[in-house]
Amino acid sequence: MMATTNTTESGTHTQAFEEPLCSSVWVAEFKQQSISLSAVNILLSITATLGNSLILVALHKESSLHPPSKLLYRCLATTDLLVGLVTQPIYAAYWMSVVHEHWSLCRFSFYATGVTGYALCTVSMLTLTTISVDRLLAMLLGLRYKEIVTLRRTYIILAIFWIVSLVSGLFFHLNYRITFWVSVTVAPLCLVISIVPYTKIFRALSYHQAQIQNHTQQQPSQPNALNMARYRKAVYSALWVQLVLVVCYVPNTTVGILISLSLKGLSNFIVVRGIANALVLFNSTLNPFLYCWKISEVRRAVKQTIRQAICYA
Repeated sequence: MMATTNTTESGTHTQAFEEPLCSSVWVAEFKQQSISLSAVNILLSITATLGNSLILVALHKESSLHPPSKLLYRCLATTDLLVGLVTQPIYAAYWMSVVHEHWSLCRFSFYATGVTGYALCTVSMLTLTTISVDRLLAMLLGLRYKEIVTLRRTYIILAIFWIVSLVSGLFFHLNYRITFWVSVTVAPLCLVISIVPYTKIFRALSYHQAQIQNHTQQQPSQPNALNMARYRKAVYSALWVQLVLVVCYVPNTTVGILISLSLKGLSNFIVVRGIANALVLFNSTLNPFLYCWKISEVRRAVKQTIRQAICYA
């Protein structure tokens, strides 16, 4: 969640952009847009909460996924669920507080949205980066993969991610400069780290496919063929989730950089920033659909859960 930063004046990192929004100066000009943004975030809060609750139930029932891989997806679904339960309702309250001129609530919800938004989005980025590395390790380690990538080690890594992300989010209120530079550093770093494993994976998959085509008379064993097909499917599933996150996050990062470079004409950025932030939060609604679309095991578990819920109803 981006707010403006003035890196030349200590102690005013968010004040320059936060005060005009929590002021009657902008109410008349942006009242309708504020109401619309509040309504959109309430709707997205409901869809993200329902969708990710369903995914968590389905992942709990699904047993065919490798436990560390399932834990990573459960972590993603948990962050998306918390976005729907916490961040989006607070963000909706923020826009409504602007409309009704409740300035104390406006400032509180502004900081609360920033703290929770930064923390949860950072966990999501780090987790997705870990998934890309996990897919590469599955290819490189072969039979040793399950011995090295254990559930305990995955829990430790995710615990570190949560601690770092929560501390980073808290600095949004205490010292925005730290949070700003963490986000500017972590986001590109995660993207670069993710590109490297996927590049290596697709090169290996292309080489494997070429080998099959060059030795048509020497058919690979059926178990190996099935394992490679399943691995390829898992890679594409993770890649889709990664690409959607990038699409949702890039506009927000761009707007944040533009705001940080110039404090002139802030009114031009108010609604644009609100839309860019809503797009980031929209990612939490999209992910459950991606899981159901690209991961057949999750799709089956979701269908089973829905059928059971209908029967019990």
